[in-house]
Amino acid sequence: FHGTRVKENVYRPDWSTNERLHYTNQLFDIIAELVPSCIEGSVSTLPGSFKAFGADEAAIFRNLEHCARHIEELAERHDRDLHLGLEPEPLGHFENTEETLAFFARLLDQADDPELIRRRIGINYDTCHFAVEFDDCRTALTSFREAGLRISKVHLSNALAFDPSDQSAIAAIGQFDEPTYLHQLILNRDGNLQRHPDLPEALPTLDDSGEPGSSEARVHFHIPLYSDPSEPLRSTKSHVTELLKYRQEQPDFCTHFEIETYTWGVLPGPLQEPLVDQIANEYRWILERL
Repeated sequence: FHGTRVKENVYRPDWSTNERLHYTNQLFDIIAELVPSCIEGSVSTLPGSFKAFGADEAAIFRNLEHCARHIEELAERHDRDLHLGLEPEPLGHFENTEETLAFFARLLDQADDPELIRRRIGINYDTCHFAVEFDDCRTALTSFREAGLRISKVHLSNALAFDPSDQSAIAAIGQFDEPTYLHQLILNRDGNLQRHPDLPEALPTLDDSGEPGSSEARVHFHIPLYSDPSEPLRSTKSHVTELLKYRQEQPDFCTHFEIETYTWGVLPGPLQEPLVDQIANEYRWILERL
């Protein structure tokens, strides 16, 4: 998986297919057998599909409801709290706070048993993804919880950020253009967001003609929590720290936290360290702040 071109294929098969439903059900079959009684069992999954696929949302809803019923049966049989977390992602079928709320409203509206959906299907909140979307962490989490949506899991990771009016920053971001993963870029010019599906498409559109500091670009490239990139690039670490502050105030809002950096093999040289050291450093960084 990590040794070849993945890009948009990471979303296949999507939730409009039986393949995704059956695979996820099998994951829950395994988790129900393994998870201790004192721990919830969760699976994170894609946000239904990828926007460019034009997926059949009715089929997505149908398969998610089938999955919820399967999870419910396993939960009752094994006396475990099991749940699925849909993970909003840039250019996913739903990608930000507003689209996530709207998707779940449609899902619940057509569901035969909305309360079953609320129990067994929630949101996997990825700090990298929501930062790339320029969404405020506290506002997003509060909105989801006020809508009665479960926060199934939290993914902790940073994205890249830079000033697109800085020619040196534009040059520096080019080193993260690699052929394996999809690295969506969102450009914020005075509150107007421009979305690009991948760095190769975005880079030629960037120029340094704007006023310094008047815009910001963020890139879906998971970088280590403990290590900021060299200037003129920066990270979205503030989104992670804001979520950890929220957890201190609302300790029960979610019990599953997962470090989500997976790009070790494609990080540029300055961010490379021995793999064991990288993983250990991320754990230290998080544990010191929990």
